[in-house]
Amino acid sequence: MNRNPIGLCCHYAEGKMNSEKVIILGIETSCDETAASVVADGAQVLSSVVASQTDLHKRYGGVVPEVASRAHVERILPVVSEAMECSQVKPENLSSIAVANQPGLSIALMVGVTAAKTLAWAWKKPLIAVNHVHAHLQSAIMGQESIDMPAAALIVSGGHTLLYDVQSALDLRLLGSTIDDAAGEAFDKVASILGLGYPGGPAIEKIAREGNPQAVNFPRSLMEKDSLNFSFSGLKTAVLYYCQGQDMKGPSRVPRMTRQEIADIAASFQAAVIDVLIEKTRRAVKKIGARTVLLGGGVAANSALRTTMEVFCRNCGLTLLVAPKPLCTDNAAMAASLAYPKYKAGLFADLTLEPKPSLG
Repeated sequence: MNRNPIGLCCHYAEGKMNSEKVIILGIETSCDETAASVVADGAQVLSSVVASQTDLHKRYGGVVPEVASRAHVERILPVVSEAMECSQVKPENLSSIAVANQPGLSIALMVGVTAAKTLAWAWKKPLIAVNHVHAHLQSAIMGQESIDMPAAALIVSGGHTLLYDVQSALDLRLLGSTIDDAAGEAFDKVASILGLGYPGGPAIEKIAREGNPQAVNFPRSLMEKDSLNFSFSGLKTAVLYYCQGQDMKGPSRVPRMTRQEIADIAASFQAAVIDVLIEKTRRAVKKIGARTVLLGGGVAANSALRTTMEVFCRNCGLTLLVAPKPLCTDNAAMAASLAYPKYKAGLFADLTLEPKPSLG
């Protein structure tokens, strides 16, 4: 019998757990990854299981909410069961059930929230609600014993590009957000324009390695002086005009381009995105007097961004904490980890908990 029929990716740490540890089962279904994880004391990942839906959405060039929700319904029980089995933790040894209930696709969030509430009721465990975006920051600080605060935190994902002033895991102040396309959305749309497929982030990064990042001078939208908000819609449109002409009446030139030309466009686009992200982070650091920079979210897996941010922080004498690449994309370990300080603070939810699609 195939014990892994839906492509579960499971990682776990060996060894028995001390019964005094706070052990939390986390659940994540905010978009197109069905995930569950068991984490001890907010830092020791005993299991992390993710069922990806990339192949389901590839034909559409993006995430279809109804398709995502149906897949979550089919996969949530196998994923949770696998996470519990990998962790070698029994339900009675859990301290709490945590779930990302915001932000995200409403009908996708509903699956995870319903599963978490059901398990909390059945196993008689307290329920903890977690903000999915804040959990991405937790991926960067997980296991850190001390952090030189304040920190400027940059979240770069498919749906959000955000800057935070972070005083602690539970004390975050939003500094800037996306006013149109997030960075991850821009990567997907530009990849589509260039015929590189979905998901766009890895596709752009791969071919950009062959290109010249200075080949095309795409715009850097920094908006008004000292603005900490983000806008990547104009950059996406600039790529479209470059490939199809300003009047958009002619056919795309992409099918007639050489691989080198496409690589140059991809590299130039990626460089423009990174320049904006670095400059906005610089502004945030200056504004709050940050001593540390945190970087998380799906786009934080981009090697060029990670390298450029490392250089920036080193030149400015800042400490950089970046989420490990496996924890950049959506996962439940980050939700279970963020739930730990909430557990210690007694910040529990009740069984009336509902999903909240907006950032809140």
